[in-house]
Amino acid sequence: MNAPSIDIRHILEAKDDSSGSFDLIFGTNLFIGREPTTPKNCVTIYDTPGFPPYLGLTDTGYEYPSIQIRVRNTSYVDGWNMINDIMSCLHGISQKIWNETLYSVIYCSSGPALLDWDDNGNCRFICNFNLQRRVA
Repeated sequence: MNAPSIDIRHILEAKDDSSGSFDLIFGTNLFIGREPTTPKNCVTIYDTPGFPPYLGLTDTGYEYPSIQIRVRNTSYVDGWNMINDIMSCLHGISQKIWNETLYSVIYCSSGPALLDWDDNGNCRFICNFNLQRRVA
């Protein structure tokens, strides 16, 4: 299985519904594991500690990882709207297969919050998610 951040990246890139899309492009304004110095407006996905994997008798046990998504933006309102839209997109995804991994559920474990202001005066918001997944 991929790192959870990779699958979440694909989910965010693929979002295209009646509410629009995020217009996120990996390596341009969407990143994994490390927030770059540019662009000023971007989304970064981090793999964070989750819960121990299931110790059942099968070799397709469940994993319970978690991720954190950080939104940096020059505008407080635009940053807040983006992190809330991401929460709405991911929270409650269930029984979906991404990259040969079944996501039984993705849920927000702590809602959007202002993390800080970076050295350039840009606001950074975070949102945390727990995931339950196994090989599809």
